[in-house]
Formats: sequence, structure tokens, C-alpha cells
Amino acid sequence: MTVEFSGGKVLMTPHEIVVRLASNQATLQAQVDAVQLILPACVISAIGAECKWSIRLDNQEQIQQIANETGIEVLSL
Repeated sequence: MTVEFSGGKVLMTPHEIVVRLASNQATLQAQVDAVQLILPACVISAIGAECKWSIRLDNQEQIQQIANETGIEVLSL
């Protein structure tokens, strides 16, 4: 499944999330076990053994679509 946002696209499978940024053609990738979905900030955060990244999406519906597709629990702060 793909979710488009103002900065690019989020592609996901049940095991992995890939963020393709349109502005500089960078790609961020993480296993779903390393990903957090945070509301109301609308942030995807990945923390792994050797890397850490986060990106803000446009709205809460995009975060919810990702949660529904991957089974990642949404954190509400």
C-alpha cells in the first residue's frame, strides 16, 4: 500500500516501511518492529541498532492508514 504526503510517499508491507522523499530523492527504510507512529504530531519514527530517523506527515488519517496496514500501534502523546 502507498500513502502520499506533501514530502513524498510512504510505501508499506506488513513487515517494512519505506519513505521516499520527493525533494532530494532520499529513501528511508525500517522494519515495522523499529517504527513508532505518534499522534497528534503525525510523526513516523524509526529507531534501530545503528540508525534513527523521523518524518512528519500531513494529517492523522495518513498515520491511521499506515497503522491499519502494518498493525503498528499508534502512540498518543
